Amino acid sequence: MRPLQGPTLPPGDYAAMRAAFRWDLPPRLNMARQAILDRAAAEPARLAMLEWSPEGVTRHSYADLAEMTARLAAAIDPAPGDRVGVLRTQSAWTAAAHAAIWARGAISVPLFKLFGPEALALRLSDAGIATVITDPEGRAMLAGFELRVIVPEEDALLEAATLEAVDTGPQDPAVIIYTSGTTGAPKGALHAHRILTGHLPGVEMSHDRLFPGADVIWTPADWAWIGGLIDVAMPGLALGVPVVAARLPKFTAEAAAAVIADCGVTCAFLPPTALRLLRASDVRLPQLRSVGSAGEPLGVELLTWGRRALGVTINEFYGQTECNMVASGAGSLFAPTPGAIGRSVPGFDVTVIDAAGQPTQSEGEIAIRKGAASMMLGYWQNPKATAEKFHGDWLLTGDRGIMDDGYIRFIGRGDDVITSGGYRIGPTEIEDVLLKHPAVASAAVIGLPDPLRTEAVTACVVLRPGFVADAALAAELQDHARLCAAHSYPRAVHFLDALPMTVTGKVMRRELRAMLTEGGQPGAGRGKD
Repeated sequence: MRPLQGPTLPPGDYAAMRAAFRWDLPPRLNMARQAILDRAAAEPARLAMLEWSPEGVTRHSYADLAEMTARLAAAIDPAPGDRVGVLRTQSAWTAAAHAAIWARGAISVPLFKLFGPEALALRLSDAGIATVITDPEGRAMLAGFELRVIVPEEDALLEAATLEAVDTGPQDPAVIIYTSGTTGAPKGALHAHRILTGHLPGVEMSHDRLFPGADVIWTPADWAWIGGLIDVAMPGLALGVPVVAARLPKFTAEAAAAVIADCGVTCAFLPPTALRLLRASDVRLPQLRSVGSAGEPLGVELLTWGRRALGVTINEFYGQTECNMVASGAGSLFAPTPGAIGRSVPGFDVTVIDAAGQPTQSEGEIAIRKGAASMMLGYWQNPKATAEKFHGDWLLTGDRGIMDDGYIRFIGRGDDVITSGGYRIGPTEIEDVLLKHPAVASAAVIGLPDPLRTEAVTACVVLRPGFVADAALAAELQDHARLCAAHSYPRAVHFLDALPMTVTGKVMRRELRAMLTEGGQPGAGRGKD
């Protein structure tokens, strides 16, 4: 039996960690063993998961999860390489479903419960899925599809079974995770069994290490996405840190506080949208030891609020579905730098390259060198898109940045950077300044075509209750934004009821641009040009 997974960051300061780090990828590696089965054999009674609901908390040992995994593996009985969908939210059965699929050498495909029929159909068809593990609600969602549907809470076929995971290697396919589609149609990133090992250093770094026996970890991010499943659920299980599974119909500060208090959560991954909701409330979360966040840059305002209200340095981390947890902040190792998303995680070579694919100290594209353990094998059945994702030895992120004394300074996605009056302007700084205004709940900055400036900096703002969306407030926000820079203040301000978001909580600037250029001008108060 392979030794149980332990902490993956070597001791020492940041420089020593990077120098000492080596990937530990044995010739035989199966994520079901790594996350659940090996520890169930060695420490069956150890606490693995806490399932939270308003009615109470249910505790599951590793032996419990192993039994659930064995029952599901016997029920689905896939052939190696088969794709099996998992249409569920956070729960012990969800973790067991993925482990059961991996244990059989098949490929799990997480599916989101908030998908509509078209989004589900796209992924079911593209991945060639014939079997889906779901819950009672999901069974109804799948009624119109020709599929084998298994609901572990209801199906009697889940009889007691024994399970011996098949031999797989670190390069064998294990999971297809679809991108959220911020820059085009969703693509299925095919990952191997090494993906979990590849995430562990970044997960530990973003939480200033994780301590089995002391920590409990949770995220409101759904386990249908890489941020919930592979950034929190599986790493916690692999490291022996209890994982909280909580199905929140809607994220609220009060619900988050209840989960954290009831389950003794010490470490949380809170996406920026969750942090903004917490910031707008008076909720205090004193028992949190660490908070990681990713998805969009936080900006100075949220980082300052985190230190004041939560008592922690929020560690921003960075990555993509194609290669995740590649850079991170770590307050215990180095001070955060405003505007930066952290430094390269040990085991990853992350830099900024120019158009020729060479590292540069000027603005360029953030890129990740091949060889990282969390890097995808490629896009599922899409060799053209896979080839376009790479340039020589580098995976291209599509994000613009600058290297600044080892820190990666995020400018914006390549298609989000605004060219105005001869300047290249990233939206993040302006958004951060706008968020400091007491009227602003959330903001997104985009560039719109302008005959004089090429693009005009344009702010889309959601107001806090009690403020009136009018021309006077728009002008006030423009003046406020001049605190960032005179050349980059918004030439127009539009007020919206809500910003268009992906299902993972990222602002869809592309949709905002289309809304404003094709459909006119929503909201009141353009301000002054």
